[in-house]
Amino acid sequence: MIRTLDDMDFSGKRVLIRVDYNIPLADDGRIADDTRIKASLPTLKTLFEAGAKQLVLMTHIGRPGGKPDPKLSTKQVALRLMKLLGKTVQHVRDCVDVALPGTPVVVLENLRFHAEEEENDPEFARKLSQNGDVYVNDAFGTAHRAHASTVGVCDHLDGCIGRLIEKELRYFDVDKMHQPIITILGGAKLETKLPLIQRILQKVDKILLGGAMIFTFYKAKGWQVGDSLVDEQNTLMAQMLGNNEKLVLPVDVVVAKDPDDGEHARTVPAQGIPSGTMGLDIGSDSVELFERSLQGARTVVWNGPLGFVEKQPFDKATKDVMGYLSGLKEHGVTTIVGGGDSIKMVEQLGLAEKFTHVSTGGGASMMLLEGKPLPALRALE
Repeated sequence: MIRTLDDMDFSGKRVLIRVDYNIPLADDGRIADDTRIKASLPTLKTLFEAGAKQLVLMTHIGRPGGKPDPKLSTKQVALRLMKLLGKTVQHVRDCVDVALPGTPVVVLENLRFHAEEEENDPEFARKLSQNGDVYVNDAFGTAHRAHASTVGVCDHLDGCIGRLIEKELRYFDVDKMHQPIITILGGAKLETKLPLIQRILQKVDKILLGGAMIFTFYKAKGWQVGDSLVDEQNTLMAQMLGNNEKLVLPVDVVVAKDPDDGEHARTVPAQGIPSGTMGLDIGSDSVELFERSLQGARTVVWNGPLGFVEKQPFDKATKDVMGYLSGLKEHGVTTIVGGGDSIKMVEQLGLAEKFTHVSTGGGASMMLLEGKPLPALRALE
């Protein structure tokens, strides 16, 4: 049993909170998107309402490689949080061995300025725990990692999950989703999606497949795939799964010589990708097929892009299907988006409000759907 904010007493206590403020920063160091900061506000406000004396926030930003990097400092986060929360927020120079000021909110320096964070070093975890009386984990984006701030601190402090993780767990519980359930799965490697496909096949009504993993299914059927990315080790599994009527494969693909050859992109039938070209997106007929397949769904879960979205025009199918999905919420359909690239595109297109739930975690949301335990949550049980 994992406790929530409603199960603990925070009155007069200093609360150490693991938040996920791993936000995109512009070249000048300014915050490019504060969605994740805003997502933490319900937890912070609830804790103050429950009588917490002080909130001490810890997070990472980027991948500094265990060394201090001024460009990835959490100072900007503290300034933005002060505006959003309406309380005094002070930033401190490190995350361990620091004297905490008496302000209502304290933001510790980037956890990953210390290599010990990702190593889940016991001594580092002990030092982190000294910054609070009790612990709250509200960082869903790192819940699939066994780090000092997500797992190690639980050896020293009583803890629970915050409102954000509580919400994520509710939306990604396949057993409680309204049926019919349709999932859209994209991404490059079939290997990473296989456990997910195998688990949810029993629970969902359809799985619409996109991304580079479709070419492994095509190869398993004996079709020509040109230079497309193929997971050779899993062609036999693709052959077995490909016969399942719940799986919907694209009927046409957009091909080019390589991702930089967008000006020569053309659409061809899925059965015959010309040699010297590679599939980089699904075609317009496939988009129509997907939209028809989505009719009648009560829950739609999307994880992973349908094409090589980093380069135009290979982001078109993902954008088109995303645009179609964004209109379903107002018709009573629960639409859920997980997976880092998918989340990023929803935010870039300004469609986040058009979906029922946009997850704050890529890898964590996939693990939940797969039915795997998240290390950070297991540590709190």
